[in-house]
Amino acid sequence: MEQALAKIRIHTSSSLPHQKSPASLLVALETTFKEQKTEPSPTAYFAALLTTLDGTIQKKQLSLNDGDVLPAELYLLALVAPYVSVPVIRTNLSTVLAMTAPLFPSLLNHAPSLRSQLSLYQSMLLSLDRSQLETHGIRQAFASILQLCLDPRPKIRKKAVEVVKDRVAEWTRSALVDVNKNALSRSKGDSTGESAIHLLAFLKPTILRFPPSSYSTLTGLLLNLPRLGNPYVTQSSYTILSELFSQSHEDNSLVFGENVLPDVLKTVLAFPPTKTDTTLAPSWIELLGNAMTSYSSTHSEACAAQVDTVWKTLWPFLESESAAVRKSAVQSLDMLTRCLVAANASTSKLPDVIAQVAKALRSVSHARAIPDLLLLTSALLVISYGSKGRRVSNDTVKQRLLALVTQIGNLRTEKGFEYKEAADGVLSTAMRILGPKVLLEVLPLNLEPEDRQAGLEPRAFLLPLLPQPHPSPLSHFVVYFVPLSGKFFDLQQKAESEGRQSEAKVWNVLIAQIWAGFPAYCHGSPDIKETMNASFSQLVSQLLYRQPELRSAVLRGLKLVVDSNVALANSTDEALNPSNMTVEQATQNVAFLRTQAESWLAVLFNVFGSLGRDARGPVGEVITAWAGITSEQEIDKAYIKVVNLLKGNASTSVTAVNPRNDEENISVTALDLLLLLLPYLSVVNMTALFQLCLSSEVLCAKDNAIQKRAYKVLTKLTESGKITIDPEAVLKELDALSDGLTSAAKKDRFSAFTALVPLIPSSAMHLIPSMIPEAVLGTKETSDKARNAAFELVIAMGHKMSQGGIVKRDLLEEMDEDVNAEATATIDEYLTMVAGGLAGSTPHMISATITAISRLIYEFKDSLSNTMKNEVFTTMLVFLSSANREIVKSVLGYIKLSIHTYPVDLIQPHLKELVPALLTWSHDHKNHFKSKVRHIFERLLRRFAWEDVYSAAGEEEASKVLVNIKKRKDRAKRKKANREDEDEEVDDSSFCNVKVPDTKATAGDAFEDILYGSESEVDASDDDDNAGNRTQPRTKGKNQAHGMQLRMDDDEPMDLLQGVASRVTHTSSNRRRKPGQDATHFKTDGDTGKMVIDDSDSEDNEPDEAENNAYRESITSVDGFTRGPNGRVKFNKDTKKRRRDNEDLDMMDVDDGDKSQNKHKRKTSVKLGHEFKAKASIFKAGGDIKKGGVDPYAYISLSQASKKGGGRKNRIGVAGKR
Repeated sequence: MEQALAKIRIHTSSSLPHQKSPASLLVALETTFKEQKTEPSPTAYFAALLTTLDGTIQKKQLSLNDGDVLPAELYLLALVAPYVSVPVIRTNLSTVLAMTAPLFPSLLNHAPSLRSQLSLYQSMLLSLDRSQLETHGIRQAFASILQLCLDPRPKIRKKAVEVVKDRVAEWTRSALVDVNKNALSRSKGDSTGESAIHLLAFLKPTILRFPPSSYSTLTGLLLNLPRLGNPYVTQSSYTILSELFSQSHEDNSLVFGENVLPDVLKTVLAFPPTKTDTTLAPSWIELLGNAMTSYSSTHSEACAAQVDTVWKTLWPFLESESAAVRKSAVQSLDMLTRCLVAANASTSKLPDVIAQVAKALRSVSHARAIPDLLLLTSALLVISYGSKGRRVSNDTVKQRLLALVTQIGNLRTEKGFEYKEAADGVLSTAMRILGPKVLLEVLPLNLEPEDRQAGLEPRAFLLPLLPQPHPSPLSHFVVYFVPLSGKFFDLQQKAESEGRQSEAKVWNVLIAQIWAGFPAYCHGSPDIKETMNASFSQLVSQLLYRQPELRSAVLRGLKLVVDSNVALANSTDEALNPSNMTVEQATQNVAFLRTQAESWLAVLFNVFGSLGRDARGPVGEVITAWAGITSEQEIDKAYIKVVNLLKGNASTSVTAVNPRNDEENISVTALDLLLLLLPYLSVVNMTALFQLCLSSEVLCAKDNAIQKRAYKVLTKLTESGKITIDPEAVLKELDALSDGLTSAAKKDRFSAFTALVPLIPSSAMHLIPSMIPEAVLGTKETSDKARNAAFELVIAMGHKMSQGGIVKRDLLEEMDEDVNAEATATIDEYLTMVAGGLAGSTPHMISATITAISRLIYEFKDSLSNTMKNEVFTTMLVFLSSANREIVKSVLGYIKLSIHTYPVDLIQPHLKELVPALLTWSHDHKNHFKSKVRHIFERLLRRFAWEDVYSAAGEEEASKVLVNIKKRKDRAKRKKANREDEDEEVDDSSFCNVKVPDTKATAGDAFEDILYGSESEVDASDDDDNAGNRTQPRTKGKNQAHGMQLRMDDDEPMDLLQGVASRVTHTSSNRRRKPGQDATHFKTDGDTGKMVIDDSDSEDNEPDEAENNAYRESITSVDGFTRGPNGRVKFNKDTKKRRRDNEDLDMMDVDDGDKSQNKHKRKTSVKLGHEFKAKASIFKAGGDIKKGGVDPYAYISLSQASKKGGGRKNRIGVAGKR
């Protein structure tokens, strides 16, 4: 305290009032102490300041300006209070509350004094016991502090949160102390166990938010709770401690006391649960693992000394029958091995750990834990080899790990081994950590015919594990897999020539799997210089040309070989480096690859041109990667070749009759290549390319693809900012070439305009009106992408106009001479320009203009003046009475948007014109006008009073619509309220019952959600009544916990000492469906071996027709709808055909009973050969069957075919037709 006060005394002569006033007050108090010969203790300072504060309040000197007495008194009180003894604060509690609590309202506008008040209450609240917390003044002050946690001022909010956190942590500590003393409970029916449960339920989500200084004390108190004997309390305390230790390992700010973790480990180890305790054992095991991890981060050597004890304690839990216990045990054992590596103690202890795991894989007692042991093996591999800077260099550890992997690989090939997926996980980790070069030496593939003849087990399951980064060099692939794939290719050719197609398919799949691993070898390989020679490059090139099946894998490898080395050369920390390459090695590899870039670009260009447009994407990515490391001279050479190719075919593209001839394909390919090379071109080449793509030969080509790509080139060159562009000249050129524009290229043309708009100088804003008509019409394009691009252009021009500038009206076409020559560029001026389209000659132009205005108003709602908003709204009310539905549809969208966006006082004066105009369309079903109007009125009623809207309706007939809407809305609110009341009555005791709120499908854009989204409460309420309760999943059988058995083999005696893993099986494995299992239910003809299917009445198995037609009716009926890819709902049109179909369905529902009764009276026509027709069964068989010993051959007797019945209608021809 003395040090803090010394920092204040020096400011007695300060020129700042807020510093001088506390210093002067402090000096005056100390002078009084000297005169009265009082010792300047914290209590003396506290008492003197309280007396001074009381006098200030009595004199009503409550000013809080700089230099006043009250802020200085609060500041010194907050400074002294932490050093005052607890009994003194508790004794003077009522005095402090009486003087300071009424100051909260006046302190809200003075942040420094308010922070002093909060600091005072922080010290005061920490000193109180639980009985004093019930004081009314304390509760009221704490409520005020809670409100300050939401204060907009950061310092005030932070201080208030600190006060609340410290008080809650202190209350929790005292509550835990009382629980341990069996004194927390107050009521007779409440026990200590129940109170502890409630306290732990509070602690679980909040303890990580407590001050770090409280964790040491809370840990000791939580550790004493298990002695209460309540299993749930014990489990919860273990879980909370486990989460606390886990968080401390990740957050360095959570530091425990010196002896906290050793005491925790000692106490927990002293009370282990049994292996059969499935409730307590998992949390106890996790606590041990997390405590050891936290201990290792602070005292690694001391932690390593206890690993043996903890390991021996945890290992027997792998024999438990509970899967949860075994899972927790494996996770904790994994943590223990990490502690060994962190303490550099793995050299002496890891070999014993690996040997113990290998022995357990052969043990009967650990038969259930085989999947868990395999997970532990993967963790051992990652810990020993995977961590940077923590790699184990002991040869013994590496040899034993490799032997363990070999053992698992041999288990994988055994016939009865059931954990093949878990074993594949271990082998995949080994492939990633060790690499194929090491793994295939101990586990060879054995896929060649010679290996099969020698009786070796094939290991084709290793090939799908190749496509992942590993440390093996590219030379291993060239030496091992390239010759192997060549042999497999020869075997494939031989099998195809001999007609063994299935065998040829097998070899083809193996070749594809081999080359699928090629990209992994290319990832940061250190021996690229030696491996990527002429012969290997030629082989890869031939594969790109001639093997389409392998092309994708080869392209990924060529891309990775560049990207990985570039990332490592730039020394990025996030770059994956399985081979531990240095920056120098990666730099040398990049330099070597740069020497081969020209050759590879030529190959990739040829492959790119030979493929269709849909298959060029991967090749383009590889071209981009190689172009990024190519020198500027070689890029220029490639650019010249591609441009010459484009120029040679551009002239024929304009006059071509067939838009898909070879010349235009070449032009499209050339433009695609230029788009790929564009970021790496020089400024000179970029300028030349811009002029080339701006020419009429390119932009007026007949092919859509050429125009689209040319506009894309213009857009990218403009956005690059590397070349100088004259926007006025470019826009004039583009305007002159608009006649040759195709519909498919409009989207890219709009994008080019959007890129040019920011380049327009502020003195040339007269260029913007020339783009407005085309952009406005683009908002009504059928293509969704073109519409979005047009909207972006409209908004971009609005942003440009809002930045200011000069609009030279005399340079605009068709402008009156008496108008001012210049105007200031503003958003209001721009909206006036766009509104000129309302005078268009076609309804399509007027509708597009209204849509564009709606988008601008939504985007610039805060920038537009109220006068402009009012003028636009008045104009739209005129168009609302139009007879054209296209115009009215756009106006309704605008009205909907304006109600959502405009202030209330702006729309209020127009209600008398708006409401009657809307009501005229309330009965029109076309274009869903009725539903649109209803939604608009619902929004109106949310923002305006019912009386205001209803009084503007006018006619009695029209007002009925509003009354109906109000009734529907009120009904929906009542249903919603009833549902909420029912939900409150549901038992919510479980923490897992979380209700997910219903979400509405949106269009993905905020403007479209407002314009087209209904947000109708009535619609939302209609579907809620149909929601039913979900059925609970069925529980499994009694044998769920006892699911392991040993498979017996009558041909071979069982060895329980070795190879047990291959005989472990599940109880459910015998119930698996086997091939041909269903065929055993039918009889078999002894002569032919065919199945004989007896006749049976399968009408009960036929699905209900209503179920089959429900989905079709929801799409095709009048009330049905479909949903587009962007989530927008499209209702079906109300056509005569749909209404007739609905009436037919209704009649069918009414007459369903009569039809079912008369169904057996119908006479069905009998076709020839019906006796051989199989009835529908569960297998949906409908073919012919053998019946009565007669085969259903495709012949009939002429007498049977020409048999006459009781009339001409029953005659059947020879072909079975009437």
